[in-house]
Parts: sequence; structure tokens; C-alpha cells
Amino acid sequence: MKNVALIIAAVFISFVAICQQTKWDSTYRPGNYDQKVANFRSYPNSKKDIVFLCNSITDYGEWTELLQLPEARNRGISGDITFGVLERLDEVTEGKPAKIFILIGINDIARNIPDSVILDNYKKIIQRIKKSSKRTKIYFNTLIPVNNTFPDRAHFNKDEHIAAVNIGLKRLCEAEKITLIDIHPHYEGEDMKLDKSMTYDGLHLNAEGYKKWAFILQPYLKN
Repeated sequence: MKNVALIIAAVFISFVAICQQTKWDSTYRPGNYDQKVANFRSYPNSKKDIVFLCNSITDYGEWTELLQLPEARNRGISGDITFGVLERLDEVTEGKPAKIFILIGINDIARNIPDSVILDNYKKIIQRIKKSSKRTKIYFNTLIPVNNTFPDRAHFNKDEHIAAVNIGLKRLCEAEKITLIDIHPHYEGEDMKLDKSMTYDGLHLNAEGYKKWAFILQPYLKN
């Protein structure tokens, strides 16, 4: 009986440890979130705006210069997750922009938010835009790969989640009849990792990475 009790105790401890490892928080917001959103709300809006909505991967891009596009509006917040985008989405849609380009979710994966929750939030983002800004064209980018040969980050070694989210996103875009931009394969290097020539830390893009993204986007900016 003593051995049985020890086994049960060990199983329970292991279960608790697993639960703790997979805990996630929908309320997380980056430290500069409120200030960034306040700044966005203070800017004038136009129906000609072309909005780039994302986390640091958009935030670090100089979109007006990259695309030679005066209408480009950067609405990226470094560290943001899908829940944060949903919280601030009204700031984007109230101006009824012409187009919205979205890339979000890698920080969700890093913070152990389940793939199904990420995909459900994608659906909410799409449906809210459709409801609030009916004429806005929506473009959803797939998540780009990461490269774990760089110093360790919470985003690394979760390639199966990136793949699962991208597969789910493709299906969602088909169902919602919106445009999917599959940028993921354009950034694959050795072993299906983020091409080292496109990044400086295994997660974020360098100048060459942004040039490639700008090139991929060109056809979607013309119509």
C-alpha cells in the first residue's frame, strides 16, 4: 500500500508540474502597450490608410519607406499578443482603412497560449473588422519560422505550434473568404528554420528580411 501511495503521489506531482508549465495569461500586455495605444488614438485616420497590425515584427519595420507608400500606418506593438490586438482593434477600424495587413501570434505561442485559442482570436479579429469596417480589405500573413541556433528565447523549439497555427489560419481564411499571404516558406533556410541571412536574433527580421517582406506584399498593394 505504501508503494501505491508513493506512485499516486508521484503521478499527482507530475500532473501539477505539467499544468504549471502550460499555464497562460490572456491579460498580459507589454510595458509600453497603453502609451502606444494612446499614441495611435491621437493620430488622424483616413479611409486611404493601409494599416500594418502586429507585434515587434511589424513595429520594427519602417513601412512608409520600405513600401514607398505614404498611406502606410504602423500599428505594431512589440510583445503584443492576439488578446492585445482584440483590445485595441477599435482604434484601427474606426477610421475605416482601405486595407489591414495582419501578422500576430508568435508571442502567444511563446507564452503558451493554446493553438486553438490563437485561431479563435484570429477569427474574432477578422469578424470584428468585417463588422466595424465592411469595405476594409483584410490580409492575414502566416507566421514566419524561427531559428533556435541563436541564443535561447521562449519562442524557440515550438515549430510544431507555428505549423499548426499556420494550417489553421489557411483554413480560416478560406472559410472567411479573406486573403492569406503565405510568407512562411519565403523565410525558410536550412532545416526549415528562419534563414540566417534574414534575421539578427532568430526571431526578428533584419534589413534583408524586411526587403523580402516588402517585395512579397507588392501585388497586394496594387488592387
